[in-house]
Amino acid sequence: MASLPQPRRKPLNPGGSKEDQVRRELEETLLNISRRYVKKFSGPDPANTVVGFTNFTEVADGLSEVVDTVWRSGTPILQIPFLLKICGDFTQYVRSFPPAPKATFQLLNKIDHCFASLLSGKDIATQETLPGFENGLRGGMTTTDMVRCRSLVEQTRVLIVEIMSNERSVGSDVDSDDYDEDEDESEDDDEFKESRGGGGDDDDEQDDELASVRLDAARVFENTIVQLGNRLGDGGLLST
Repeated sequence: MASLPQPRRKPLNPGGSKEDQVRRELEETLLNISRRYVKKFSGPDPANTVVGFTNFTEVADGLSEVVDTVWRSGTPILQIPFLLKICGDFTQYVRSFPPAPKATFQLLNKIDHCFASLLSGKDIATQETLPGFENGLRGGMTTTDMVRCRSLVEQTRVLIVEIMSNERSVGSDVDSDDYDEDEDESEDDDEFKESRGGGGDDDDEQDDELASVRLDAARVFENTIVQLGNRLGDGGLLST
């Protein structure tokens, strides 16, 4: 179950000062995440104090905090566009780092919970009506929103299956850009053990972990797919 904060009881007034403040804070936070992502690929610059990301766990943590803020707002006119943007940004960022399964799936589970709940007008875990949906689904996703959501869901699922379907996805979520000689030596040791008939248990554990990661990858956005199918009437996805 996704760990999300309790949303406010009533949506923020459209066009009000509080809604504008939250919107600007969200935009600034996402812009800062983008700057840190760009900094990862740029050279040293004493005049630039932005610290670049070193692994995807850092990226996921930053995006997860934005999801929490968006969800806490209890305001569909903020939640829907920002969650769609976060999902789009995710597909760009995740390609540029070594796999970080734990952080990745935790973030995607949160977004899945949010999307599915907004599509149904109820929290999918508690079945409580969401703020802004007291009079039905009219204040929720438009058909255009749902089509865009479906496209992002499809893109993300394909991408995650591709990223997680290899041995590099198994291991620690703390991934460094720097080449680690110790890892290289460890790989050489593993090859030596295999040549001597050892390392079988380690191989079995790695196979089990990889299988678990692949299973989690196949479940990405499973709740959103169900709700998209209910709303669009075509199974949720264009293809599987």
